[in-house]
Amino acid sequence: MPVLVMKFGGTSVATLDRIRRASKRVGVEVAKGYDVIVIVSAMSGKTNELVGWVNETSPLYDAREYDAVVSSGENVTAGLMALTLQEMDVPARSWQGWQVPVMTTSAHSTARIEDIPPANITAKFAEGMKVAVVAGFQGVSAEGRITTLGRGGSDTTAVAFAAAFGAERCDIYTDVDGVYTTDPRVEAKARKLDKISFEEMLELASLGAKVLQTRSVELAMRYKVKLRVLSSFEEQSDDAGTLVCDEEEIMESNVVAGVAFSREEAKMTLVSVADRPGIAAAIFTALSEGGVNVDMIVQNISEEGHTDMTWSCPVDQVKRAEKAMADAAAKEVLQFQTLIADTDVAKVSVVGIGMRSHTGVAAKMFDVLSKEGINIQVITTSEIKISVLINRKYMELAVQALHDAFELDKAS
Repeated sequence: MPVLVMKFGGTSVATLDRIRRASKRVGVEVAKGYDVIVIVSAMSGKTNELVGWVNETSPLYDAREYDAVVSSGENVTAGLMALTLQEMDVPARSWQGWQVPVMTTSAHSTARIEDIPPANITAKFAEGMKVAVVAGFQGVSAEGRITTLGRGGSDTTAVAFAAAFGAERCDIYTDVDGVYTTDPRVEAKARKLDKISFEEMLELASLGAKVLQTRSVELAMRYKVKLRVLSSFEEQSDDAGTLVCDEEEIMESNVVAGVAFSREEAKMTLVSVADRPGIAAAIFTALSEGGVNVDMIVQNISEEGHTDMTWSCPVDQVKRAEKAMADAAAKEVLQFQTLIADTDVAKVSVVGIGMRSHTGVAAKMFDVLSKEGINIQVITTSEIKISVLINRKYMELAVQALHDAFELDKAS
């Protein structure tokens, strides 16, 4: 039988009624002749509750016990869905990560999947099981301890299973009905895309779009797993949702596929740092060791042997960055005049594989922002994206203006 992977997020299994609704969708696919692997998240809000209990019990917790507690939310959902399917006369059983097994690294709370041997589940399919309901977000280390995969881990679990079992497709059910040209809450004219390339989706996910987790898209692109993003709350047709696929499967596309944004950005500038070989390495090594996720980087023109170095990072990592720079200065690895942190910025990006073969996208983007009176503070580019840092109060205006300028409300 062909294998289909279906993943249901927390909002899709938040109540028993929603679990029943999701189970009916699974039953439809079983009736079409699929063996189905269902990946489930914890019921909405449960993971946060479990994390809260851990923090309240032990602020300096043992990461191994943290994983043991936090992973239990998915176990509950998996068991409830298997029971629901059995009540529908669909042969199903639940699987925890260690039972599959989902083999991972030993980095508790941020583990990465290393291998998913298909033998155990395949054997049960051969015996007549039609649905394997697998607890997402979790695995088992070489030491035999439960591990968790970090934020968005169930998406990653789903794609990894699709790759391991050679699934025909991986359907991601969530609370939105597909991937849009931008967030419809910011731009009412945002349009749902029928198809989007892996590369475009990866850029959008990394730049602030919340539909799919970045690691899951990376895996899908590497193993050529077709992803489909669907709503759990709407009736589905065969062409519903958005298909994330190879660029070659998209006949025509707009030059720009979408506009992404991130409010939670900060701009940091080291003023008057020595301009000599090794300084950039010293700065960003210190930031890396301090756990700071650096994005955009700009170095100013050198004057009298000194320069300014600017970078962006998540706003909740500003304190880490300040400590890393202070520690580096104390160790005399770095000498600089001051460190300026601006936490009132946002990142806005345009993304599209069409940018490879079309000129003028940057000029048009900058012209649009100029006409709206929006000053660009930092710019960074790649082959298929252009990102800018701007004052946060202009973020929604910038998104709306760029969406209009590139006519994203119209299909190609």
